[in-house]
Amino acid sequence: MNIIQSEQSILARFVSILKLIKFSHTIFSLPFAVMSAFVAADGMPDIRQLLLILCALVMARSCAMSFNRLVDARYDIHNPRTNYRIQLQSFIGKSNLWFFTISCTLLFVVFAGMLNRLCLLISPLALLIIFGYSYTKRFTNLSHLVLGLSLALSPIGAWIGITGKIEIAPFILALAVLLWTAGFDIIYACQDLQHDINTGLYSIPRKMGIKNSLILSSVLHFFMVIVLFLFMCFTKLTFVYFGGVCFVGIMLIYEHSLIKPHDLSKISLAFFTVNGIISMILMIVTLVDLFIFY
Repeated sequence: MNIIQSEQSILARFVSILKLIKFSHTIFSLPFAVMSAFVAADGMPDIRQLLLILCALVMARSCAMSFNRLVDARYDIHNPRTNYRIQLQSFIGKSNLWFFTISCTLLFVVFAGMLNRLCLLISPLALLIIFGYSYTKRFTNLSHLVLGLSLALSPIGAWIGITGKIEIAPFILALAVLLWTAGFDIIYACQDLQHDINTGLYSIPRKMGIKNSLILSSVLHFFMVIVLFLFMCFTKLTFVYFGGVCFVGIMLIYEHSLIKPHDLSKISLAFFTVNGIISMILMIVTLVDLFIFY
């Protein structure tokens, strides 16, 4: 009975960790890694490489998010939107969360090394960026861009994982991811404006106000669509992908129509649902395009 109870306790803590790091939000970066891998391979990549890329991505995101929860605990406890994280951390145990963070970090490096030498060599830089993000709100309003850079590493890493080379195409896609992520993170940060003011944290909404922040977010998303079209110039993607990007543009217009300076009640819909659809649609149309003309 004690063994069963122990196993149930471990499982409950693991489930709580997944909730704490919002594992479901992996949907934002994973599709871009997949589409980058398929474009780099000019079709179906080697299954082993693809699995290693996905494992590395999941480990990188998991260690980054759990690290963020640990170092931001003193801020999260005062934010009504995030104070549930403290309760989860108490249940999980700080030592267990550190063990999870370190384990995911080491596994990320292992998976990167199993891909190729270049992936192994750049893995510390990736860790520096994704861990460094957690401290940026303490000293700069540009934390949204650093978060964008963190997610933008996924298509670059996936491309290098397949080819073992640094080329311009994945950096174009990465720029689109950076603009997209920074744009929706600015929207998301609007709901924390008062908390940022009270705690002295930096953010675009605190610097510019909600109205101007939403305008900046829409500008970033406009350029994201332009960059996605530009990506076609460096790949063999055709009209299927083009149509998908047009759909993404429509979805972004819809996303921004949901949020008003005086009404932020639909941020969850705009943040998770719409952006989840955007990333999945881009991945699907890219794969369809590749396999139609493979």
